[in-house]
Parts: sequence; structure tokens; C-alpha cells
Amino acid sequence: MIFVFGSNKSGIHGAGAAKHAHKNLGAVWGVGEGLTGECYALPTKGKNIEFIPLTEVREAIDRFLQVATHTDEDYQVTQVGCGLGGFTSEQIAPFFRDAPDNCLFDEAWREFLGDDKRYWGTF
Repeated sequence: MIFVFGSNKSGIHGAGAAKHAHKNLGAVWGVGEGLTGECYALPTKGKNIEFIPLTEVREAIDRFLQVATHTDEDYQVTQVGCGLGGFTSEQIAPFFRDAPDNCLFDEAWREFLGDDKRYWGTF
């Protein structure tokens, strides 16, 4: 299972799910996007930890979905971009509507993604 967390483009994993990924799952400091340790860093903030446009987050999600589509791994997707990223579930969750079946989502997103998706709990 690959843990998918919201990151910043500098790969400074100092808080929230990113800190958990770094401390417990091998996410490498300095890797702001892509596979790292037992994780996938999905950037939802910029290099200087600044907020980035929703369009940039959408592009990062699309890149992640391409990776997930072409592997046999399961991906435990947290509420990326919500909380420290400054976005709402209503803004982010719909970008995952076409995610492959190997993506499992935070239970909080069920109302946005429906019962056809798989869920793992909450972080």
C-alpha cells in the first residue's frame, strides 16, 4: 500500500500527513512529487510553502493518476490539499472521480466520490 499525501514542491515534510509519511513511511526530505519511500508525494503547495493555484494541484493529481493507472500497487489517498493546502474537499475530491480501482480514499470523501470507490478510513 502506497500512502499518498499532500506535499510542497520543496519536499519539506514538516507537518500533517507529510510529517507522518517522512517519520514513518520513508518519504525522503527534498522529494516534493512522486514516489518516495512507501509513499507518493502530491504537491499542493509551492517551493516556498506558498499556496498554488488549483489548476497546478489538478495537474499534479493527473500525473499521480497516470502513475496509479499503470501499477498494481494500491494507493491510500489522504485528503490531499485540504487543511494545510488551503483547499476544500469540494474542490479537490472531484479530481479523483476517474481514479482507478487501486486508489482507496479517505472516508470523508465518500460524499463527493460516491459508493463506487474504495475507502480506507480517515487520517
